[in-house]
Amino acid sequence: MRTVGSKGETTELMLRQAGVRLIAKYGYESVSLRMLAKEVGIQAGSLYNYINNKQEFLFDLLASIIRDLVEEMTQELDGLTDPPERLRAFIKRHIDFHTRRKEEVFIGNMELRSLTAENFKVIQRMRDEYEAILGGIIEDGVKAGRFHCSDPTITKLAIITMLTAIASWYKPEGRRRIDTLTAEYTDLIFLMLRAEKATSEAIVAA
Repeated sequence: MRTVGSKGETTELMLRQAGVRLIAKYGYESVSLRMLAKEVGIQAGSLYNYINNKQEFLFDLLASIIRDLVEEMTQELDGLTDPPERLRAFIKRHIDFHTRRKEEVFIGNMELRSLTAENFKVIQRMRDEYEAILGGIIEDGVKAGRFHCSDPTITKLAIITMLTAIASWYKPEGRRRIDTLTAEYTDLIFLMLRAEKATSEAIVAA
């Protein structure tokens, strides 16, 4: 195992960052391992000390993105039990992650098609497990009479799609601050679930 801060660990991080940049710009099929090595500044032959093949690299990259998202979300929800409070926290963290790591989110969605069937199933299962976090929040809220919807599964998918799409158009330099945007989306989702008004009120941008 490499020690934290080791040269190998630093190179692996550089490869991941370079992979994200290149795949986001050119697409997985157009990116070669030679391009990746050149981007990082190492010999192509040295790349095989870190990567067995391009498909494995893509799989590991997409899996790491989901693991990071789940880890951040788990920390955000830790200690929260009230469904509306958990929902507010979920919305906040999901928007934060997807706008802060836009390129990774982009390739995470676009390059599912480039995975082998076996790798696709693994990544899809990981995504389903993440979405189940939101599904559990909605179901708990419905059982407690705090949320109201005819089909929690469809509602979950609608919310996930709605929140994830922000990454495709949000620009930090735009007229909407991220906290304003989060408050507005929180209010929209609480209306969707016919829940009591979220504690964070939407701020109307000037």
